[in-house]
Amino acid sequence: MFHVGGARSALYNWATARQRGGTFVLRIEDTDAARNKPEWTAGIVSALASIGIHEGDPAFEGPSFQSAAVERHRSAAEKLYAAGRAYYCDCTRERLAERTGSAQLGYDGFCRWAHLPVIVNEKRQKLSKRRDKVALEDYLTEGYLPEAMVNYLILLGWGPKDDVEIRPYAELEQLFRVEDVNAASAYFDVAKLRAFNGEYLRAMGVAEFTAACGPWLAAPRAPWPADAFDARAFAALAPLAQSRIAVLGEIVEQVDFLFLSEPVRAEPSWAKAMKGRGSSLALLRTARERLAAVAAWEAAALKEELAAVAAEHGLKLGKAQAPVRVAVTGRTVGLPLFESLEVLGRERTLARLDAAVERLA
Repeated sequence: MFHVGGARSALYNWATARQRGGTFVLRIEDTDAARNKPEWTAGIVSALASIGIHEGDPAFEGPSFQSAAVERHRSAAEKLYAAGRAYYCDCTRERLAERTGSAQLGYDGFCRWAHLPVIVNEKRQKLSKRRDKVALEDYLTEGYLPEAMVNYLILLGWGPKDDVEIRPYAELEQLFRVEDVNAASAYFDVAKLRAFNGEYLRAMGVAEFTAACGPWLAAPRAPWPADAFDARAFAALAPLAQSRIAVLGEIVEQVDFLFLSEPVRAEPSWAKAMKGRGSSLALLRTARERLAAVAAWEAAALKEELAAVAAEHGLKLGKAQAPVRVAVTGRTVGLPLFESLEVLGRERTLARLDAAVERLA
């Protein structure tokens, strides 16, 4: 799988090559035969394409393979050394001790021309595939947008001088300067990545957002039968969902109540909403009766009716909504309740209220 650190390094090289009219060369380290498989090279090429580094671009060259160029590399290194353009690091442990006061420390980077910062987790440990989620593909599979990933990754160790972080890659490419890269470790902050992704989702047009959700609303990701999905029902609630999710994969929990025959009622959610069983039962019975009599099944009318029910039971509307929401959607939080009821429809809403009343009774 393609490490996010590798993706960040690739983006830095890609930006530099394109700025200077140069070429980005994908070189595969294949000298370890046990770790050299064609499908892994194909995976790298595919992962690069997902972040905008395409084989078909004039600035892209490769993949080339290290095993086919060992002598060329050795010869080039010797020429650079002979010309005084390369050097052997002659830092002995004694010199390290003189500079740092301890011979037990690791290399202090004294002789290092440039260095990309190490990417670390929240504990400031180097991001490790054995311990952390590091594969670019995993983030994309969860529903992070490639554009958001690119924007976030290129800022791990570098930033534009105007401090405007969320901006199109074309702008970032023009602003990027490798000499401005910070040598200090860069923290991979998943919360910040989620915030970036949420900004990108909210900037989409509704039609674009709806299309982007498509893969999560169909098999094999969707938990409902294929013929249960109603595109018009989803379209009606998509603008509300768009403002509430940070990752595309979260769309399923927002709208599953529309397409499942019964809502997913997690026991903790049910227990929390139905606390005080007698009062919840009375409220649901009244709500069921009054909602059944609503002339126009529209969000505004439904809200008005439930507000009246809440007042009769000495509750604020928010308190009255909780058991109704869990009875109908199965969740304590989600999309605006009354718009959800409108789209779900009268018949299915009343049937779910009946089921909740029966369970409580």
